[in-house]
Amino acid sequence: MTSDGVNPGRRKFLTAATSAVGAAGAVGILTPFVGSWNPSAKAKAAGAPVKADVSQLEPGQMIVLEWRGQPVYIVNRTTSQLEALAGLNTQLRDPESENAAQQPEYITGIERSSNPNILVVVGLCTHLGCAPKFVPEVGAPDMGGAAWVGGFFCPCHGSKFDLSGRVYAGVPAPSNLLVPPYSYEGDEVLVVGVNPENV
Repeated sequence: MTSDGVNPGRRKFLTAATSAVGAAGAVGILTPFVGSWNPSAKAKAAGAPVKADVSQLEPGQMIVLEWRGQPVYIVNRTTSQLEALAGLNTQLRDPESENAAQQPEYITGIERSSNPNILVVVGLCTHLGCAPKFVPEVGAPDMGGAAWVGGFFCPCHGSKFDLSGRVYAGVPAPSNLLVPPYSYEGDEVLVVGVNPENV
């Protein structure tokens, strides 16, 4: 102890202890702050690819997946539905899918798919983002009778799309339904969110 009554050993101990507690508190505060910069598990999952076994999807049926928070329609088109596509070209706004922003470069032709029978589109109308209804019935009276060969109908504002997701002319939707990136694992598993390896 010094002449002024101060214990230098105790002073050093208190200074070291206070510094250690302060450092621990700083780490405790900074850890969640720095951790908040990383995407959450939910955000990671929202962008992750999703898979669907299409081997059990019957011709004429549709299933819906969720990818990046959006519905993805997967339709197994029948032979007659595919054959009807070419006859619709004069009724469509973009029959040849020339708007390259609406599908990956490896998706070409009127089928707009890498496997002719299986259609994969994001199920959001390109007008205001409503979810179009799947109306596969040929000649559905609410859809124009004999002229309707199946497709999608958006009940919000009346936009219509064929079974390739191509938009009809004269409706509010400005473009075809979006085709997301996708590929196959074998012949049965479709993976939405991953491009094929050879492109």
